[in-house]
Amino acid sequence: MERCAWCLCNEKMIKYHDEEWGVPLYDDQKQFEFLMMEVMQCGLNWNMMIQKREIFRECFDEFAYWKVAEYTEEDVRRILETEGMIKSQRKIRAVIHNAQCFLKVQKEFGTFSAYLWGFSKRKMIRYMGHQKGDVPAKNGLSDRISQDLKKRGFKYLGSVTVYSHLQACGIINDHAEGCFRYQEVMEGSPVIRKRRDKED
Repeated sequence: MERCAWCLCNEKMIKYHDEEWGVPLYDDQKQFEFLMMEVMQCGLNWNMMIQKREIFRECFDEFAYWKVAEYTEEDVRRILETEGMIKSQRKIRAVIHNAQCFLKVQKEFGTFSAYLWGFSKRKMIRYMGHQKGDVPAKNGLSDRISQDLKKRGFKYLGSVTVYSHLQACGIINDHAEGCFRYQEVMEGSPVIRKRRDKED
C-alpha cells in the first residue's frame, strides 16, 4: 500500500497520516488542537509533535479551548513543569492567547471551522502539480488566512504554519497521487481544482 513518503518514519506518523491528515475537518476542538500543535511545532518538526501529542492533551485539557482561554499564571507554571513538555513559555502563552482569539472568531462566525472553510468557499482544493510532489511551503491562500488571523490577534501563525494546517484539516489535498488516501479524503466532499499560479 503506497503512502506519502513523509509519514513512513514510525507507526504514530503512519497512523496520523492514514486516519487524520487531509480529512475535511469541521470539529472546532480538533481544529484548535491541530492549530496549536502547529504553534508548538514552530522551529521543530511534526514527528516530535505527534510523539508529544498526549503530553499536549494532558497540559491543555484535551485542547478544550474554552478552558484554555481561562488559564492563569499557575497553569503556565504547571505546563512548564510537565515532564516531556516543550519548555517554551512564549509558545505556551501563545496557545492560551490564541484560545481567547479562537472564541472571538466563533462568536463572529458561529464556528471557527465555518470561518476557515469560508476562505475556500467550503471546497477542498487540489492544486495542479501538488499531487506529483511539487508542494510549496506556503501560497496565496495561506498568506491571506495568516494575515487575517494576525489581524484577529493570533500568534505564531505565519503563512508556512497556516499552509500546514490547511493540509492537515483537508482544505488543501496534498496527498501524493499514488497515496491510497489521495482519493479517499475527497469522497463526499466538494472539490475544486486550481492552478497554483492563479492563487491570489
